[in-house]
Amino acid sequence: MKRKNGKGNRVCKKNEKGTRESKSNIQESSGQDKVTDRSKIKRKRRMEKRDKVMLSTKNLVFKEKPTKKLVDQYISSYIIDKVVSTNVVKLHLSMLMRIHLVVNISYII
Repeated sequence: MKRKNGKGNRVCKKNEKGTRESKSNIQESSGQDKVTDRSKIKRKRRMEKRDKVMLSTKNLVFKEKPTKKLVDQYISSYIIDKVVSTNVVKLHLSMLMRIHLVVNISYII
């Protein structure tokens, strides 16, 4: 629907111009590979044997502290025994911790 006054036409033209610019910006940015996800940044870090890392408590259960609010985000510093693959490492853990020794690197820092 066209308006009779010139002001309304100018506003419509500005909106169309802004829409075209937005579409062109989206097309330009879709071709670029931006790393914004934190887990992808961690994976670029190369892990080696004897590196010290901290283990995430995200999926661990503690009997002493039943609520997750009271548990630290990361615990102690552990040594990497072996690099199994680019995203999996074997840690040197004590036997008191009843978890698997092989851990994905998304759970360590």
